[in-house]
Amino acid sequence: MSDLFDEYPMLIFALESLLALFLLVFIVVWTSSGKKKAARAHSRETQKPPQPR
Repeated sequence: MSDLFDEYPMLIFALESLLALFLLVFIVVWTSSGKKKAARAHSRETQKPPQPR
């Protein structure tokens, strides 16, 4: 493995940048799904329950 990095020194930077990109996409998806869940919960709270007759 060390020989691979000695032969291609920029490979470690490419792997690090791919990891950072994956982490960025994961954080964006995680936070956007949380907003959708909060909006659904808020819309349920604002709807009036049906009135019994």
